[in-house]
Amino acid sequence: MPLLIACALGIEQVALRSALRSGLAGRGGRTHGTGPVTVLRTGMGPKNAEHATARALGTDRHRDAAVIASGFCAGLVPGMNPGDLIVADETRGSHGVTRCTGTGLLVEALSLALPGRTVHTGPLAGSDHVVRGPERAGLRATGAVAVDMESAATLRTALSAGPRPVAAVRVVVDAPEHELVRIGTVSGGISAFRVLRAVIPAFLEWHRSLLLPRR
Repeated sequence: MPLLIACALGIEQVALRSALRSGLAGRGGRTHGTGPVTVLRTGMGPKNAEHATARALGTDRHRDAAVIASGFCAGLVPGMNPGDLIVADETRGSHGVTRCTGTGLLVEALSLALPGRTVHTGPLAGSDHVVRGPERAGLRATGAVAVDMESAATLRTALSAGPRPVAAVRVVVDAPEHELVRIGTVSGGISAFRVLRAVIPAFLEWHRSLLLPRR
């Protein structure tokens, strides 16, 4: 089974691909004993994520791929900091809720790969625009812990194309007390980039663990 990692931005793709190329993924690099790993840049927004994911999963190479939606997000919980990790137990979008696979496995793998980093779990809300101020507080009131524009559309589209493991892992780039204007221009954005570059080993461990035979 291949692994497809979907992200929206070029800077996210650079972080994830550079980890694979530099050997941070461990021995085997882009093929780690369970199938090829592809980092797909979808473009911003739910429509772009939907179309790019559907195209990728329509090819023979990725038809049966497990899918992880990744990249940056906005944290909703007071006290969150740039560089904190979000592991969704479900994504929520305009078309409903998608349950994620192996949330506990991912939390454990990320805690090992990034000791000292805070890992939050909970619902990941979807939006078609950048969320700020009062709207952020409104989403928090629904129980969501973070929001981004692509994860919900990516995972819903992936499951529409056939049964497969799906997950969403995001790195907080801004939070209620740490809003930023442009990624990469302040320390919060730089911190989030470094964390995103370090998640690949955990993704591969999640993928490998899901494929192990169960007794």
